[in-house]
Amino acid sequence: MSNPVVLELKNITKVFPGVKALDNVSFELRSGEVHALMGENGAGKSTLIKVVTGVYQCDEGEIFIDSKPVVIKTPVEAQKLGIAVIYQTVTAFPDLSVTENIFMGQEIKNKAGFYNWKEMHKQAKALLDQLSADIDVEERMGTLSVAKQQLVEIAKALSKKARILIMDEPTASLTQHECQDLYGIVEKLRDSGVSIIFITHKFEDMYRLASRVTVFRDSCYIGTWMVDEISNAKLIEAMVGRKLEQMYPPKTSTIGDVVFEVENLSLAGYFKDVSFSVRRGEIVALTGLIGAGRTEVVQAVYGVLQPDSGSIKLNGKKIVSKNPKEALLSGIGLLPEDRHLQGLVLELPIYQNITLSNLLEYRKMGLFLDKSQERRDSEVLCKKIAVKASSVETAPSCLSGGNQQKVALAKLLRSKLKVLIVDEPTKGIDVGAKYSIYTILNELAASGYAIIMISSEMPEVLGMADKIVVMKGGRVTATFNQGEANQEKILHAALTSAHGKKAQEAV
Repeated sequence: MSNPVVLELKNITKVFPGVKALDNVSFELRSGEVHALMGENGAGKSTLIKVVTGVYQCDEGEIFIDSKPVVIKTPVEAQKLGIAVIYQTVTAFPDLSVTENIFMGQEIKNKAGFYNWKEMHKQAKALLDQLSADIDVEERMGTLSVAKQQLVEIAKALSKKARILIMDEPTASLTQHECQDLYGIVEKLRDSGVSIIFITHKFEDMYRLASRVTVFRDSCYIGTWMVDEISNAKLIEAMVGRKLEQMYPPKTSTIGDVVFEVENLSLAGYFKDVSFSVRRGEIVALTGLIGAGRTEVVQAVYGVLQPDSGSIKLNGKKIVSKNPKEALLSGIGLLPEDRHLQGLVLELPIYQNITLSNLLEYRKMGLFLDKSQERRDSEVLCKKIAVKASSVETAPSCLSGGNQQKVALAKLLRSKLKVLIVDEPTKGIDVGAKYSIYTILNELAASGYAIIMISSEMPEVLGMADKIVVMKGGRVTATFNQGEANQEKILHAALTSAHGKKAQEAV
């Protein structure tokens, strides 16, 4: 006999001016179930969360808790019904302690009306102990890792007696080890009777945790399936509305001469004796576990960090970039891992983001910017890489993650680059948008760019790279040409110390 339904949404519609964010969607969550909710960015998942938690009120449809109709007008009402959310971007108070974050708005007071810190610390520790979390409850929240901050948010939800927990992309910013830890905690919560809506783009999350999966597309409900009864291909087709015959587009690039070389690059405390080269039209992947030193290497290439020794050559000539501006002028561009903090100014219009690194070209009479030309040039680039937005006047904050990434990429393409570095280019975006980014990277390689791609996803590395450079502990441990590697070889190299030398050399 299946578990009883604790949450049911029937025929929910939510309309904003000019946009139908949810169109007659339905969803069901059972007691003690992990139910995956999947779909491309913009499919309506976030709007559904806000309807369930009382941030938005639906225009049509009904919500039932334990088979009883409810109207959730505010987040406080949702909380009283036992509903809590763990957002992808942790919404904590970084300068307050762990205890203060857990009991914010529900502080325990003594008979005199003062905060009972001893009792709150005790209860906070007990909540974290339930999650097997070794966290000092008096520590400042901002000093914790993303994974530990998420655990504090879960403890906060438990302190409010949450029995319906919504987790929004909780593994997007976690390492593989941290993901495994989170899986164990989610399973523990499920087994204790908590019902969980797990929103994710990752198939491994769904297969590991969920019994059922529901797909939304273009604000509509597409279907619900038992996880063990639906194939990857069927799930992808449901999400993107078409068949993807393969996860990675075919390569069309002709690989030419060496354009870019890194030789014995070292920076104390970060990386040592790192060497690799990139040819014209080639995609070289830097991979390894989180903390391997990959990002620091490309930051040194881009002038963010200054190496202690070694050399960087572009077209055979040694270059030294003291800052990103000099790197850009020499023909090297970097798409950073965090598009929100480092890649975009989210509230500026698209066109101003795209032209930001080339403003001098748009000077008019020395004092003013030719905004009409900025818009025209931006429209050309947006069309070229298929940015979906109503106009270039739209702010990136209004776009899906995939389209934000395209805008960040368009900004780089406005510069005259020879080498393009992309750091985790598909992080946090859906399967359809990933394919679009892959297609753009392949087309850029075919047009002559030398591309360095940092990625932690081994299928992505194997599907996209012409050459794979594996790092561990700041050193290169293996280099493979396309077709020579598999996931087992890459993982072995990522776990193997180089001891000052490359463990393997396949080129």
